[in-house]
Amino acid sequence: MQSLFTISHEGFVRLGCGASPWNLVLAQSDSGNVNDQTGASNSGGFAEIVLSGGVPGVLILLVLVALSVGSAYLLFDQVMTLRRRELIPDGVSETVRQALLTGRVAEADAACRRAPSVLSVVMLSGLSEIEFGWTEVEKAVEDALLQQSSRLIRKVEYLSVIGNIAPMVGLLGTVTGMIFAFQQVATTRGAAGAGDLAEGIYQALVTTVGGLLVAIPSLAIYAVCRNRVDSMIAEIAYQCQVALTPIKRRPTRSIRHSAANQGKAVATASGSQRTEQERKAVRPDNAAGPNSPPIGSGE
Repeated sequence: MQSLFTISHEGFVRLGCGASPWNLVLAQSDSGNVNDQTGASNSGGFAEIVLSGGVPGVLILLVLVALSVGSAYLLFDQVMTLRRRELIPDGVSETVRQALLTGRVAEADAACRRAPSVLSVVMLSGLSEIEFGWTEVEKAVEDALLQQSSRLIRKVEYLSVIGNIAPMVGLLGTVTGMIFAFQQVATTRGAAGAGDLAEGIYQALVTTVGGLLVAIPSLAIYAVCRNRVDSMIAEIAYQCQVALTPIKRRPTRSIRHSAANQGKAVATASGSQRTEQERKAVRPDNAAGPNSPPIGSGE
């Protein structure tokens, strides 16, 4: 029996002998129904794959979702924290430098306190040691930079932790799923075919995919934020050095002069104390009176 229609190489339906237009319409409607069924199966395929791991697979996927939410929160927090205007306000370092050039240390301190930031905290640490010379100022700045860098890196490290934990969680789900798949084979005493085993394995691999989807963006964000922190700390160190340079160029004779004044004050105090002791030593001789016999006489 000759077919009513044939399909050409170009994909068009070609009518055969004895075919009518009604047959063509019926063929097109049947192909449309097949396409609708295929689309419906594809739309439900993702949810089916996600839920195919059973209760353990769903729990592990919920853990991965929680890790992804934490990673998104850390990303938002770092975007708001690592802004340049939050770390290095404009004009603060130049204001401090101009104030130190004219010897107005109090004004430099007030300028830092008006704009709280990482730069201000570091410069205030240096200004607090200004009386002890440039060496102590430089050491205080280095310690403050180290402290602020550690504070900024502390939250960024959580992204690295999430990036390292997520694949392990996904691998845990995969191993658990494979245990269940092989348990099914052992329970049926080998009756389960290769298709059943393959189905259990691909269901178990869903959690590994989820773990990688969480880990890869987290590690990428961690690298970007870490480089951002390093660049900001380097710029803060440079601006602090430029702003506090007048302290380094400031002659040390003022400090030495104050130390010399303190030495003179101590010497004067010790001299006055010695004179007072000598007066006390001479006072008993005068208390005896002018007519008293000299010491050592027999009277």
